[in-house]
Amino acid sequence: MAIEAGDKAPNFDLPTDGDGTLRLKDCKGKKVVLYFYPKDDTPGCTMEAQAFRDRIKDFKKAGAVVVGVSKDSVKRHDGFKAKHALPFALVSDADGTLCRAYGVWIKKKLYGREYMGIDRATFLIDEKGVVRKTWRKVKVKGHVDDVLDAAKAL
Repeated sequence: MAIEAGDKAPNFDLPTDGDGTLRLKDCKGKKVVLYFYPKDDTPGCTMEAQAFRDRIKDFKKAGAVVVGVSKDSVKRHDGFKAKHALPFALVSDADGTLCRAYGVWIKKKLYGREYMGIDRATFLIDEKGVVRKTWRKVKVKGHVDDVLDAAKAL
């Protein structure tokens, strides 16, 4: 099942970096940029996180909060966040429930080998909890600017 624009965003209640907890309903009244990425501290994921970090003031001006999601542990998120000074929450979806709910847990291929992994994807959710825009199979370069433009237009 894949979430598309117009769908109600699946709620979640999951641990975050810093021993926190985040529920989507806690963000009601704000736009939410929910981005899924494969793994902390890998080249593409680091570039994407840094790009969101570098534009965080612009997202705040647009009334949006940024939330990163991977299957990494809270401890790993803590290290990644500290190393790169990331000013937004990183959700730990260790069992993959949220990844499956958003349809980003997919079969991938690398060098002829098949495995399950996270499809780099971003969802822009409006103030009422409705998905307004989706990006799948994200290419990192230029992606954050596209998301910011959509958040401003929403």
